[in-house]
Amino acid sequence: MPTPPKEPRPDMSPLTPNPPMPVVPPPRPVDEDLELLLAEPFASGWALAAPPGEAGAPLHDRLAARLAARLQSSRQAEAGFTTVRRRGAPRQALGAGVTAQWLYRTAALHTPAGPPAQRCGEPWRALLIELAPGARFLGDGQLAGLDAAGLQREWLLLSGSASVVIAGAASWLSQRDYLVVPPGQPPLPWSSENGALLFLRESWQPTTAGAAPVIVRDAEAGWPDFAPGIRRRVLWQQGGEAAMLYHADPGAQVPGHRHGHDEECLMVQGELFLDDLLLQTGDYQLAPAGSGHRITETDTGVVIYAHGDLDLQFVG
Repeated sequence: MPTPPKEPRPDMSPLTPNPPMPVVPPPRPVDEDLELLLAEPFASGWALAAPPGEAGAPLHDRLAARLAARLQSSRQAEAGFTTVRRRGAPRQALGAGVTAQWLYRTAALHTPAGPPAQRCGEPWRALLIELAPGARFLGDGQLAGLDAAGLQREWLLLSGSASVVIAGAASWLSQRDYLVVPPGQPPLPWSSENGALLFLRESWQPTTAGAAPVIVRDAEAGWPDFAPGIRRRVLWQQGGEAAMLYHADPGAQVPGHRHGHDEECLMVQGELFLDDLLLQTGDYQLAPAGSGHRITETDTGVVIYAHGDLDLQFVG
C-alpha cells in the first residue's frame, strides 16, 4: 500500500496550525462587584423563604438540602448519558507512537446477518487517536475486534497536522479539517511528521454506490450563522442526522431541546455547560435519543463537534 512522503512535496506549502478560535479565559466564579453583597449581613437578607418542612432550620442546612436535591435531580436526568473527561480517560497503545483514548463503544452486538440493533444515531465507537512525531497509524489494522466493512468513518483533526493516503495519493490535513469515509472503503493509513490528535467516529450507514471520501477543509468552509452568537458548519448529513461544528461566542445559549438522534458533543476548544455539567477541551458527552438538555451555554466561547439532529427539537 502506498505510504505518504516523509516531507511535504516541493510544490506544497508548509503546514501551519490554524489560529485558535476567539475563546476568552474562564471568568471569576463571583464578580468582584457582587462579592460584598454576597457576604454577611447581606447574604441572610437574600435567603429565600424556607419551603414547608424546613421552617426554623439554619440557613446553611436549607441551602445544603436544596443543593443536594438539585444534584440528585441532575444525576437522575443524566443517568443514561455517557461523559468522558479526556484528562482521566485511560490510554491504550495501538503501536509505536500511536495511542488511543476510548470515548464510546456500543453495547449492541454485531451479527453475521447485519449491523446491530442500535438507538437512532448511535455510533459504533468513538475515540481519540494521538500520533507522536513520525508515527504511522494503519487504520482498522490496529483497531482489533471488528469486521468494519459496513462502517462509515468520520475523522476530525483536533491539533497538529497529518497526512492520509486516499486512492494512492497523500492528502494533508490541519486543525479542524474533517474527512468522512463512506462504508465499503479500505482502511486509510495516516502519518504525522510533527504529531497530531485525531477524533474518529464510526457508525453503521447504508452503502451508496460510487460514494468516495470527502474532505471539508476548515480554511475554506466558512461559518454560516445559526442563532444569535452561534455559527454552525454542517460537515455531513443524511436523513435528519448530521455531523457539525459549532462556534459559539461567550455568553451564547441554546434553548432547551430534546434529541431525536443520539447527540454527541466533543469539546474542540473552550468550555460549555450542558445542564449542570461543565465540559472542557477534549471532553465528550453522548446523550441518547429521547433525552434532552435544559441548559446549553458557554461563558468562554466554544468550538464543538456535534453529531445528532440536523434540526434541533426545541421545547418550552
